[in-house]
Amino acid sequence: MYPDEFDYYEAATVEEAIDLLEDNAMEETELLAGGHSLLPAMKTGLSSPDVLIDIGEVDALHGVDVDDETLEIGAMNRYSDVLGSEAAHEHAPALTAAIDRVGDRQVRNRGTIGGNLAHADPASDLPGAALVSDATLVVQGPDGKRSIPADEFYYGMYATDLGPAEILTRIEVPSAADAIGTYAKKPSPSSGYAMVGVAALLTVNEGTVTSARIGANGAMDHGVRLEPVEEALTGESLDEETIATAAGRATDDLDTALMMDDLQASGEFRAQLLEVYTERALEAAVDRVSAAASAD
Repeated sequence: MYPDEFDYYEAATVEEAIDLLEDNAMEETELLAGGHSLLPAMKTGLSSPDVLIDIGEVDALHGVDVDDETLEIGAMNRYSDVLGSEAAHEHAPALTAAIDRVGDRQVRNRGTIGGNLAHADPASDLPGAALVSDATLVVQGPDGKRSIPADEFYYGMYATDLGPAEILTRIEVPSAADAIGTYAKKPSPSSGYAMVGVAALLTVNEGTVTSARIGANGAMDHGVRLEPVEEALTGESLDEETIATAAGRATDDLDTALMMDDLQASGEFRAQLLEVYTERALEAAVDRVSAAASAD
């Protein structure tokens, strides 16, 4: 299928993109990043913007750097750019673990981390990992820049704190170089998106979990932290019994009646999947601990 006609602009700077958003405020306007969500929606008629603003060549939106123990990722970095960064793997292990499970190689070579986070698809792989990584999303608009914690960025399905003329410019992640990051998901057989995905960021000292951050996507209409799981892990040995007990608490703080319920899976089945994939994410952490001990 072919999309409806639209006006196309290519922005050279963040400021130019913001001006274009303001100038076209009365039209249905979309930003074009990697295009892996927007273009299929346009082709199928689910989205029909009047104006398309391409921000792919804005230099300020690229780059992966470390500044004073904070990893800074430009929003227009492709998944493969982040996976190719040693600094990203070192300082944001949960985020890179989730990025590694996004789509396939072709998608990872074109899709962008900022597009993923700003699109706010509940089945995408990054919101849970952004939450456990304590990420901050930096946005810029007509009134300047704002820094939004990941746990305040999402309101619900495809709904974020981004204003109509604001652009997500970068993602800031405090260094977790001493932590273990993992991600486990049940992919949809039709799309590869997460029916349920669980990200874990653990600090383990001599076999004891000293800190734990667990997040999930796909289960609710936005990414969520699984605090009962975190509480069950902290101060305990990362063994089979602890993992089973912690995973069994995955739905304790969630209203299971509000879980995603669609043709892919019922809410009841997603609740079961959430426990299973929480356990798998934690088991992957055990494997990482064992591998690190063997390397030493």
